[in-house]
Amino acid sequence: MISNFFASVGAFVLGMVEAFFQALSIAGRTFRGVFHPKERARGEVLHQMYQIGNRSLLFVTVTLGALGMVLVFQVCLQINKITGDQSQVGPEFIRGMVHAFVPILTAMMLATRVGAGIAAEIGSMTVTEQVDALRMTGVDPVDYLIVPRFLASMIMTLVLGIYATVIVVLAGALMAHTAFDVNYNVFFVFEKITWGDLGVGLTKLVVHGGAIPIVSGYCGLSTTGGSEGVGTATTRAVINSSLTVIILDFVISAIGLMTVQSGT
Repeated sequence: MISNFFASVGAFVLGMVEAFFQALSIAGRTFRGVFHPKERARGEVLHQMYQIGNRSLLFVTVTLGALGMVLVFQVCLQINKITGDQSQVGPEFIRGMVHAFVPILTAMMLATRVGAGIAAEIGSMTVTEQVDALRMTGVDPVDYLIVPRFLASMIMTLVLGIYATVIVVLAGALMAHTAFDVNYNVFFVFEKITWGDLGVGLTKLVVHGGAIPIVSGYCGLSTTGGSEGVGTATTRAVINSSLTVIILDFVISAIGLMTVQSGT
């Protein structure tokens, strides 16, 4: 029994290592494809931008708007019990949204919607041998399927992140003014936001946006087992994309913090 346990653990670890290097290979081929654009990919990039951006707009608006209201309500409620001074709620809330919360929340939402869609679409093409047909005609599946989604996802994640920041800040300000009579001039204070905060936030959005299609595309290309395998690949894409976003967010935050500390 013990030997079977260690054999299972070893097989799992080896599988994870193999999957990691395969995903790295796809990432490298994706970066190479970005710098060698093909005519056929340009229209596909615009199509994918529409799929990722426009169809995620309502999802992002409702989720981030509700989140902004709830967070500000809870913070103001607790401050009223302690000091009653609401003057720092707006500046700290805006800084936290720009630097930390909006990038990871936007990426996590896109990982569930966009990542699942990419894995399902490419996975269906894999099990129906359409990907093999592309290879037989001399077309690289990564260049044809993943690169357009990679470019579109980076662009639209950045755009959606900026839009989400506006929505969450406006929603928070509305809640603070309506429920706790916080003046808008007091809430909308941007002095605490530094260029470093903006740089970290924008970097996170771009990196997360690029990671989602790479991880999801790998899950789609490695699909086996027919329609059941497509469902499994979709689940893997959501989980792996979300984990990748969390890890990358931590790494970028740590690098940003070390940069700030070294500059002071």
